[in-house]
Amino acid sequence: MKAKTKTLIEMRNDAADIFYDGIKAVDPSAAIGKYCKLKNNQFIAGSRTYDLSRFKRVFVIGAGKATAPMASAIEGLLGNIVSGGAINVKYGYREQLRRIKLIEAGHPIPDKNGQIGANYIFNIAHSATEDDLVICLISGGGSALLPLPAPGLSLQDKQDAIRQFLSCGATIHEINTIRKHVSLIKGGQLARTAYPATLVSLLLSDVVGDDVDVIASGPTVPDSSTFEDCMNIIEKYDIQDKLPKTIISRIKSGISGQIPETPKSGDPIFQKTHNFITGSNIDAVIAGKQKAESLGYNALILSSLIEGDTTQVAQVHSAIAKEILKTGNPVPPPACILSGGETTVKLVGKGLGGRNQEFALASAIEIEGYENIVILSAGTDGTDGPTDAAGAISDTHTLKKATAVGVNAVHSLMDNDSYHFFKAIGDLFITGPTNTNVMDLRLLLVN
Repeated sequence: MKAKTKTLIEMRNDAADIFYDGIKAVDPSAAIGKYCKLKNNQFIAGSRTYDLSRFKRVFVIGAGKATAPMASAIEGLLGNIVSGGAINVKYGYREQLRRIKLIEAGHPIPDKNGQIGANYIFNIAHSATEDDLVICLISGGGSALLPLPAPGLSLQDKQDAIRQFLSCGATIHEINTIRKHVSLIKGGQLARTAYPATLVSLLLSDVVGDDVDVIASGPTVPDSSTFEDCMNIIEKYDIQDKLPKTIISRIKSGISGQIPETPKSGDPIFQKTHNFITGSNIDAVIAGKQKAESLGYNALILSSLIEGDTTQVAQVHSAIAKEILKTGNPVPPPACILSGGETTVKLVGKGLGGRNQEFALASAIEIEGYENIVILSAGTDGTDGPTDAAGAISDTHTLKKATAVGVNAVHSLMDNDSYHFFKAIGDLFITGPTNTNVMDLRLLLVN
């Protein structure tokens, strides 16, 4: 039987439904519920069991956009067993907690609140003894939300450095390499602080490849990067003269051996530290695929590991959509192509936007003249760049709508002004805080 042809409005509604099913699959509270159990005074995390009678105190610490519901789930599981703790979350990403202090702080640029909270968390970890259990909850955004500058550096130094790296097109792996080496808490240093306590770290991944030493800059994980790597990254993007002199001085001191490296694999401090990934981008992508199939689409997962320049990635995705219309490959219409990961934007203009809005805008330009294509790109955390939108939705009529209201797609793309472009035509995709974060979800529907 021939599949029923859907209108663009129906396809756009389908795209939103597919996205929200992806979000449900990475609900942080549900992830903790699936991964952690309490049975006969035994705390079970994944394949490991911890006898709670062995511990005098149980602390809960952590940071990230999804950490509040994770903490709420741990409180619900352990109740009064939790002695106390603290977490840092992005403003607005909160839950009602009973025994764990919640501090709202700045993201993606760290702020004073974040530093206060990071110091509080650091002190809790430092107070833990070998008779204590520390449960650390980490999710995307944790890097910005745990700003504890290394000696000789100020919060302003870190803020200025992060702004440079966010605007030059550096990947999250590269940015977090720098973060680890200008911090007192990242790159395994939180584990060093908590030692000799038993440390259980539960992570919701927001990085391509789920590298545990990159998620939130790996505060509880052996660091595979070095000061030498930091300098190579700085030279790659030619920003040495744009960074605070104190940052450059620290990295050079580390290279010369005047400052000790971050703790590496094999360091005895990690003998009592166990790291577990409770959810990641592929979970959201698979759930989206299942929803798309239930709506009648032939669904295909392209990859959950996509990174690189946003405009170039948009060109490739758009080419696949056009191929489906022309030849029915790689899947025949009605088709849904899904991908995840995290692209980067090199800022050359003065506009406002984010990588997902820019992806949707670049895609709209590529599919002009074609019919029956809908593209949705959005951050699973509900945030895209410094805007109130998660992303944007575009289709084969986007450029016509823009012309009708007097905005130019090419000019907006060149000025990195995707936010105002989509606001003008009413196609921003706004979800509000989702309280989760596993990078981005991109959907191409072809009918």
